[in-house]
Amino acid sequence: MTGLLDISDVEVEYRSRGRGRVLAVAGVSLDVAAGQIVGLVGESGCGKSSLARVAVGLTPPSAGVVRFAGQPVTPLGWRRRPDTEIGLQMVFQNPYASLNPRRTIGAQLLDGVPATVTGAARRDRVRELLDRVGMPTTAAERYPHQFSGGQRQRLAIARALAPQPRMIIADEPVTALDASSQAQVVNLLVGLVRDLDMGMLFISHDLALVHEIADITAVMYLGRVVESAPTRELWRNPRHPYTRALIDAVPRIGPTPRLPATLAGEVPDPANAPTGCRFRPRCPHAFAPCGDQPPTLDLGGRSAACWLNDPTAAPATVPAN
Repeated sequence: MTGLLDISDVEVEYRSRGRGRVLAVAGVSLDVAAGQIVGLVGESGCGKSSLARVAVGLTPPSAGVVRFAGQPVTPLGWRRRPDTEIGLQMVFQNPYASLNPRRTIGAQLLDGVPATVTGAARRDRVRELLDRVGMPTTAAERYPHQFSGGQRQRLAIARALAPQPRMIIADEPVTALDASSQAQVVNLLVGLVRDLDMGMLFISHDLALVHEIADITAVMYLGRVVESAPTRELWRNPRHPYTRALIDAVPRIGPTPRLPATLAGEVPDPANAPTGCRFRPRCPHAFAPCGDQPPTLDLGGRSAACWLNDPTAAPATVPAN
């Protein structure tokens, strides 16, 4: 089934004198449907934000295609974004940088209100947006520096909602906030998806947070999605060793509390990525076939890129962690 947002075989390549060619995103495919939250998780530096910028059209892909509502997304240039793509919006990580400090909140919200809304209806629209994100109408006359981090992120969400989007890409939207503000902003975003039947790609390094809100979770490692599954199934039975390592790294509080396990090794330099399975140098289950790039296997409503899921290649027993 075609999603509202379709990311197909996308690659993002950077070049620099010191490091040469860096393939930050190495062929990623994802779908997000209306009313669905897809969580994208992985360690810092795995290419999540590079993928987000391509998905929303801020930068062009080096290969592959992004489609919104069935039409290719046009990378942004000097010209105005096509009307058909205004329904694709983004909430950035840093609320202190995503709002213009020299303009009032009301003026910034009006930037996104469609031109077909005129006169007093434009002011009414600003009030509606502020009310939807739990901010007072007086916020329209104030400047970003007069608000806390959590309030600024609410205002950034209001600005993203101004054009009445069908799809929001949230790139680490709560990382810069304290715990209380994080909970408020996350609850706000989830409520908007459910109430407005939007789609949302929620990008985070916090697997525990994604577990609470996402319908589907995709796990990314060094530029590639290594596993994708309904969130509850992924936690109950991870099919990739990297996913298992991320879950084991989440602290557990309960009758038998457990300290988080530490994944050995460091994320390799993407400019010098390992051959075959990119997780192979850190994987406790690596065996001979891992020297070849593993296929992304369809496992019945979910997928994983690991030779352990191929009965023709996997050992008879999987080594214990």
